[in-house]
Amino acid sequence: MATCLPFRAIPFKPNTSSSSRPAKITCSSVTAQSRLAKQDLLALIADQDRGLKTQADPTKRASIIKAIDALADLGNGTVTTGSDLSATWRLLWTTEKEQLFIIQNASVFGTRAGDVLQVIDVDRKVLNNVITFPPDGVFFVRSTIEVASPQRVNFRFTSAVLRGKSWEFPLPPFGQGWFESVYLDDDIRVAKDIKGDYLVNWL
Repeated sequence: MATCLPFRAIPFKPNTSSSSRPAKITCSSVTAQSRLAKQDLLALIADQDRGLKTQADPTKRASIIKAIDALADLGNGTVTTGSDLSATWRLLWTTEKEQLFIIQNASVFGTRAGDVLQVIDVDRKVLNNVITFPPDGVFFVRSTIEVASPQRVNFRFTSAVLRGKSWEFPLPPFGQGWFESVYLDDDIRVAKDIKGDYLVNWL
């Protein structure tokens, strides 16, 4: 998980006690704050159908982004591009219009979207985006990645394919960019990307 710094000073309001000293936040208290902030975010997105319902509810979107920013503040200064980033991450919520469009229109394939995954391998410098269409369909986008900073990863799409049970339709690569994992722990990752979109992923 992301590394916790031993102490972080916070603003202190003087009082009349002669024994008062500036307050500090320890790792344990930061962890407690993170747990509460994460619970708040997960509660807000629980009924949002991965972001489909949020598109028509700007008030809800603002509340979710506020909760994301609260987690990002707690994750500020941590390293989120190490080995803990390497995992198969399942989408819980996003503002990415392209992904939401595909999820919403899965009926074209006579089904509904299944898992939406990001498979990241930092050591191998690989990112695969996968949208499944049970029982046999999948949209698969391959990318290469490069760690750019403690929280930022650059990516470049290399190939894409739309695949059914007995057919496959290759698509050309279509771009590059970056994402920042602004919060990362043992089971959740919150990211912002080059387009200003947000993702909340779960292990």
